[in-house]
Amino acid sequence: MAVSPYQIVWTIVMFDLPVRTKRERKAYTQFRRTLLENGFGMMQFSVYLRSNLTEEKAGVYETRIKAAVPDDGEVRILQVTERQLERMKVFYGKIPQAPEKASEQLEFF
Repeated sequence: MAVSPYQIVWTIVMFDLPVRTKRERKAYTQFRRTLLENGFGMMQFSVYLRSNLTEEKAGVYETRIKAAVPDDGEVRILQVTERQLERMKVFYGKIPQAPEKASEQLEFF
């Protein structure tokens, strides 16, 4: 069964975490590792994203990320549809680029 690209929900995590002390750097590393272990990819520094086939699955990952938020710093979680993500304007210098596409991931749950 093919999934319409407009049903796909992207979870975007943006964060600004302090890294002045050893404890803060460890918390940053643990948070970033949690993102990577949960299938998030780096969109740009401190912005990670993951495609989900349903809103329910996006909610599962939101819950996991909220549980991993460090004591200090700022974390934002945003969920957008594939259609909304396609409207993003991306530039590398002055050269326009296409936004990210949903991965061809296979989920067993």
